[in-house]
Amino acid sequence: MEKADIGHHISQQFNQELEDVRNRVLQMGGIVEQQLSDAIMSLTSMDMSLAEVVVTNDYKINRLEVDIDEECTQILARRQPAASDLRLLMAIIKTITDLERIGDEAERVGRMALKFSEGDSNDSKALAGIEHLGEYVQKNLHAALDAFARMDAEAAVKIAKQDKKVDREYENMLRQLMTYMMEDPRSIPRVINVLWSARALERIGDRARNICEYVIYLVKGKDVRHISSEQVEHDAREYNKEHHQKDKKS
Repeated sequence: MEKADIGHHISQQFNQELEDVRNRVLQMGGIVEQQLSDAIMSLTSMDMSLAEVVVTNDYKINRLEVDIDEECTQILARRQPAASDLRLLMAIIKTITDLERIGDEAERVGRMALKFSEGDSNDSKALAGIEHLGEYVQKNLHAALDAFARMDAEAAVKIAKQDKKVDREYENMLRQLMTYMMEDPRSIPRVINVLWSARALERIGDRARNICEYVIYLVKGKDVRHISSEQVEHDAREYNKEHHQKDKKS
């Protein structure tokens, strides 16, 4: 994962503090990605030992969130940063909150895998679609973290738009599972667990989109939460035009 350089300050120690805290976010992101991958694998392959690992390891993500948040708080109090430095720290605090919640959703999928195994572990029909939805969500999360590492707002805009594909895939899964339950009422307890897992994955997609919005805020100084993806893309184009004109004049 290639990283963009952060701004330089007179205080080399301040530079190092910002770099260290950003590195810890990327470390946390890597752990969350692994948790998500393991959670999906545990459900689709009925690997109960892996599901237990996912459930047990959630504390690592929680611990990192607390530690990084404390580190950011100390920097804010000690350095009283402004402008882009303040935006960086705010983006980090928001990002680790979403990463922690992604970890919670991954743990939920692991728990659903354990519950699902109590029934008919060979019911592959109920699990149809989870793997595909999981691939979409994993791809978006990885791309969002990569955009954060590179501070790439343009990439973040494109990735945020991909959340619509996750939503469509989730809706397709719901329709398929509802049909399955109507055809075989005995499947309802098992399918409910799959529905909860699909819902958890859809929420992870939303949180990956949130991370993209924090990147846009960090780079462009504009809060794009609760704004349509079309408006975000339009604002990004206008921002680029303005700065291109300024560069030509200077």
